Amino acid sequence: MSDTRNTHASQGSHKSQNSDRGSGGVDKRPGPMEVLRQARAQLTELTGMTAETVSSFEQTEDGWSLEVEVLELERVPDTMSLMGSYQVELDADGELTGYRRIRRYERGRADAHKPGGR
Repeated sequence: MSDTRNTHASQGSHKSQNSDRGSGGVDKRPGPMEVLRQARAQLTELTGMTAETVSSFEQTEDGWSLEVEVLELERVPDTMSLMGSYQVELDADGELTGYRRIRRYERGRADAHKPGGR
């Protein structure tokens, strides 16, 4: 009888180990902070320009959409440096699927043409 109990006990623990592996083996989607880091790193790698800040960030049906401010041309004084604002699209896993520059401006200049920064 003790053999039967041990078999059932080992099967029970085996089942719980399998279910733990099943939930642990599922790929976890990146959270917002990881998506931000990935977006900046991928855009920098693709363009060769420094991604400085993220000015807009939202989750979409297909993944993520961000607006990233990039230093395009460094000048002295710094307020005369040329910046670019890029629309960056990422899939649900945080992989960059596309980007485009939506505007270019001098760092020291306020954006008067669009209220709310967009």
